Amino acid sequence: MSKQQFSERLCAWIDQHFEEEVAVLQQLIRIPTDTPPGNNAPHADAVAELVQSWGWQAEKHAVPAEQVRDYGMQSITNLIVRRPYGDGGPTLALNAHGDVVPPGEGWTHDPYGGEVADGRIYGRAAAVSKSDFASYIFATRALESLGAALRGAVELHFTYDEEFGGVLGPGWLLEQKLTRPDYVLAAGFSYNVVTAHNACLQFEVTVHGRATHGSMPETGHDALQAANAILNAIYGALPGLKDIRSSIPGISHPTMIVGRIDGGTNTNVVPGKVVLKMDRRMIPEEDPAQVEAGVRKLIEDAVAGLPGIRVEIRRLLLARALRPLPGHEKLVDSLLRNARQVMGETLTTNGSALYTDARLYGEAGIPVVLFGAGPRTLMESNAKQADENLALDDLKKATKVVALMLLDFLGPQD
Repeated sequence: MSKQQFSERLCAWIDQHFEEEVAVLQQLIRIPTDTPPGNNAPHADAVAELVQSWGWQAEKHAVPAEQVRDYGMQSITNLIVRRPYGDGGPTLALNAHGDVVPPGEGWTHDPYGGEVADGRIYGRAAAVSKSDFASYIFATRALESLGAALRGAVELHFTYDEEFGGVLGPGWLLEQKLTRPDYVLAAGFSYNVVTAHNACLQFEVTVHGRATHGSMPETGHDALQAANAILNAIYGALPGLKDIRSSIPGISHPTMIVGRIDGGTNTNVVPGKVVLKMDRRMIPEEDPAQVEAGVRKLIEDAVAGLPGIRVEIRRLLLARALRPLPGHEKLVDSLLRNARQVMGETLTTNGSALYTDARLYGEAGIPVVLFGAGPRTLMESNAKQADENLALDDLKKATKVVALMLLDFLGPQD
């Protein structure tokens, strides 16, 4: 059978089984995985049971409970589904994450309903990234439905620590030497292939002063007033960040925000402690060590000389940038070629201002790119917002493109 015939059979199989694929995605959406609190083992158990219905076995790799609790989550069970074929081919891992941010307010559809309306499926993680659980599973099933002589292997990596940074997701699987694929395809969107993304530093800044009665503020040391000096320094630095430009299409300049502020004890008490949580995104060209030193100095200088004030700066996260590695171009070439066949258009290839747990494969020296089921832009899907949704047609297209890519890497050679 020719390569074209195999391709046609793959796409036809996906068309024939698409209602089943949508039903699987609905099932995945209906099991909450809000992180925090991060009790994600029940979802992993359900996925493991699901794949058994096709004769597959999912290895359950539970991260030790104490390690998970110290990390700030409740339970993590990462899954590896290994599908070995014949000799002579590469091992290609497909990675999607099941943990999600809480739904928040403003939904007009049940965030855990998996409701289908007007050609779209609604629910938390419909687009990011339970949709890729479905697309990667059904792409692999389509490949195996051919009954062809395949070579190499597929590994499905379903992990549950992307929202907290990935260290106990893909990072943990790699650290424990449970996997070492030759290539990785990680969750992304259908209309572009992401080959690089920003890095991220997050800090917790605790400002210590001395609380006192509000009628005698001069007898204390106002931690909120000191925190305000830090805020002014942070936001005063923003215009300069716009002058630091990346050469990677899709990535512009660094950013910095304060995302959360907590402090004080009561309305009539001078605040004795204020806690800021901040996020500094770095373009791939920046050196994280230099950036961290600069942020720490910015904060320390802002309160230098303020009597009775002390600051503690604790790093919460260092997510390094994803950079293209030799071999990634094989993934990109296959995805672009097959997307033209399925979608009739040439996809964009660019970097992303986001950061993902895909970077952990890159840090291990494994070529990785991002592609999966989703819209043209993040905002179109309401990802991480109310009424997150995915066009079912985009789910089907992505599944076909991934299946055809698997055929390129693992199928019979001409």
